Amino acid sequence: MSNVSLILATSQFATSADPARNAAQMMRQIDEAALLGADLIHFPEACLAGYAGHDLASYAGYDWAALRKETAAVAAHIGRAGIWAVFGSAHPLSGTHKPHNALYVIDGQGRLIDRYDKRFCAGDETEGEGDLAHYTPGDHVCVFSVKDVCIGTLICHEYRYPELYRDYQRRGAQVILHSFHSGNIAPSRFAAMERAVGMENHVLNCATTIAGITQLSAVPAAAADNHLWISCSNSSAPRSCWPAFVVRPDGVVTGRLEPEQPGLLLTEIDPRKAYYDSTRAWRQRAMDGVLHSGTLVDDPRSKARQIF
Repeated sequence: MSNVSLILATSQFATSADPARNAAQMMRQIDEAALLGADLIHFPEACLAGYAGHDLASYAGYDWAALRKETAAVAAHIGRAGIWAVFGSAHPLSGTHKPHNALYVIDGQGRLIDRYDKRFCAGDETEGEGDLAHYTPGDHVCVFSVKDVCIGTLICHEYRYPELYRDYQRRGAQVILHSFHSGNIAPSRFAAMERAVGMENHVLNCATTIAGITQLSAVPAAAADNHLWISCSNSSAPRSCWPAFVVRPDGVVTGRLEPEQPGLLLTEIDPRKAYYDSTRAWRQRAMDGVLHSGTLVDDPRSKARQIF
């Protein structure tokens, strides 16, 4: 376990279809994070390339050479700033294969350390809608360390799959960088999303869209269930379902940015600090498939389930 704190900067800004514009905003935030003493900056999903289906209609005719140029420029800027960065983009494949929805992990010298590709892309079996209309799913985890703090990565829709958080917990992760793009939603579509919740239910929930309600509930639960820090970066392009935030290992939100406003959220992650963990004694046993706590007994009244 690390003997020093990790200073994390969680980003949100209005991502767009223009990689040069996105790169300029990223570089400004990298410089700001470095001045604030951050060790690592965490950016949103597809924030450099633009998110297909929202920031741009599709990657048909996309200028991949321009994206590579801006990717190299951002990586070099990260190296000059001397901090680590995880940022979203699109990773082109060969031939007619759709790109990956990717996170690049860049170290403090500007070197590409690893790439995470979104495994659970939204859509159905036809692969003609949602993310699967634009992206090829990935097949691997991504685990790396900064200042001896073990970090894993996830992307957007993957919050719907608790098995992914569990797997990272099994691998020793202490922090999950979960990049989202839940912004740049057309006003008419956003209004339809709010109607789907039911206007009478808005005051009873933490958000007004199903995406916001489920994400803002599921992530703190995942943090507490798996005893993980979780950083949630997001696009701030209006309309956005929720702002970037960070949750500590007991499920408590420790910081949240202003909705639909660019900014950085600075969080000190101290691996030495203890947080409440109600499942610590039995979590590993549950993960191993032993689905009870304590000691079972061989008792006829225990086995007879149709008597009082």
